[in-house]
Amino acid sequence: MRAKPLPAETRRAVTVEAVIELAAERDPGEITTAAIASHMKLTQGALFRHFPSKDAIWEAVMEWVAERLLARVDRAAAQAASPVAALQAVFHTHVDFVTEHPGVPRMLFGELQRAEATPAKRLARTLLERYGERIRRLLEAGKAAGEVSAALDIEAAATLFVGTLQGLIMQSMLAGDLLRIRRDAPRVFAIYLAGIRSAT
Repeated sequence: MRAKPLPAETRRAVTVEAVIELAAERDPGEITTAAIASHMKLTQGALFRHFPSKDAIWEAVMEWVAERLLARVDRAAAQAASPVAALQAVFHTHVDFVTEHPGVPRMLFGELQRAEATPAKRLARTLLERYGERIRRLLEAGKAAGEVSAALDIEAAATLFVGTLQGLIMQSMLAGDLLRIRRDAPRVFAIYLAGIRSAT
């Protein structure tokens, strides 16, 4: 018996997940539509019935990442008791997301390094902008609540928050041990927190 075809939206979601799985194992720039189809046990023709091009697949991947990452950090922040607790929750939620989906940072870094302004690259940049806005709001709230230094440079502190996460991710990837990020994250965040509390 032949397997029942998946609905279009389900097939698109499964394709995105397949790309993220492949990106965890190899350079995203080397992932071909043939490799995606093979991973999914499909023909390339079947793949292109749901996506008009490889760029459209990459765009769908960036949409998937943005939607899920931002939803998770928003939930984590909403459940926290204070702005600083929310910052910590966002930090560790991001770490968990990356360890669960190791292909995601590879895809993001790969897109941001591309010279051409593809739709996927624009989405990656928009994700970083929206993420940064959330961190700035939490830092402003922390300042208003007296949890962080009144003299804190909000823009610099938001940049450092994102950069700290990116640095942890890059070091873990270079070490070939993505779980290392979970071990290092609490100590690293403690240093970040000390810095924003004692800003002069």
